[in-house]
Amino acid sequence: MAGNPFFEREARPHVEGDFARDELALAYRNSALPLEALAYDVTPLGLHYTLSHFDVPRLDEASFRLAVGGRVARPLALALDELRGLPARTVRVTMECAGNGRGLMRPRYPSMPWLHEGVGTAEWTGTPLRHVLERAGLASGVADVAFLGADRGFDRGVEHDYGRSLAAAEALGEDVLLAYAMNGAPLAPQHGFPLRLVVPGWFGMASVKWLTRIEVLDRPFDGFQQAIGYHYRKHAGDPGVPITHAKVKSLVAPPGIPDWYTRRRLVERGTVRLHGRAWSGAGVAIARVEVAIDGDWREAAVDPQRDRFAWQAWRYDWDAAPGEHELACRATDAQGATQPLAPDWNTNGMGNNAVQRVQVTVR
Repeated sequence: MAGNPFFEREARPHVEGDFARDELALAYRNSALPLEALAYDVTPLGLHYTLSHFDVPRLDEASFRLAVGGRVARPLALALDELRGLPARTVRVTMECAGNGRGLMRPRYPSMPWLHEGVGTAEWTGTPLRHVLERAGLASGVADVAFLGADRGFDRGVEHDYGRSLAAAEALGEDVLLAYAMNGAPLAPQHGFPLRLVVPGWFGMASVKWLTRIEVLDRPFDGFQQAIGYHYRKHAGDPGVPITHAKVKSLVAPPGIPDWYTRRRLVERGTVRLHGRAWSGAGVAIARVEVAIDGDWREAAVDPQRDRFAWQAWRYDWDAAPGEHELACRATDAQGATQPLAPDWNTNGMGNNAVQRVQVTVR
């Protein structure tokens, strides 16, 4: 393939068994949420998951400009101080990587080998995107608004800046932010300093980091990560379904204490408080969480939804008897969507919201 120096290494057949060295290298580069951090309503900065497709850019705040062009009346080049001067909003958002759970699918697509930990909840502060789009003045006939980051590289043989898009109506929503702060502090480099997009209720791929350009288009955006990447596909050649909103999901914080290597859990007999978090996409509330002890499902208590786009806490008191046990949790949202017991397999290992299972020894 012309222009692709990596063509000979691009084929990635599905695999069973051990993780490849390249997958481990991706795991070293990216950062997972330690599941004990589910105890926090808001994930501390250093514990929130990160995924970077390419290198983490080093951008200078003083010289930074956000370019806004395409089908607009007034092209813009906005400094960070100008963006900070626009009406600000803080939104608490649970963000999950679309590939979270890929490492648990069989056979597995070689990529970032997430198990359960590609998720976190943060308070993002910035200006609603609509303020910038209104200042630029959208022309008639706008179809998509594209967002381009400063990170550039190759994916499956295609060189590109990481980019995603939203339909114009979605981009003008009040909750879509141009964020410059996370948990009350300036963005860390790995979280998109100095500016990123935050699209609440969607999987994390929509929230473009290191945002430097916005292009308003009269056609669908055809960037690689929009048109080729991030689709649910069942087989080679399947055009697929675009990945958008997050799926209903729950996790249990691991109880007791761990074995260093296997992470199996040890708890003492008697009453054990199990707790975790549950969330769904598009701002849909969680209506129910169930906990299974060795396959026997019981109802857990769920906190009401306080923030439309953030996870909800749940808890269950388990009368733990000595022996080996398997724990699982399953959420159902207010629209009736429920987590499956097994992954819904797709070629790239996306959107795995199957129930989590935790092995526990009670002594």
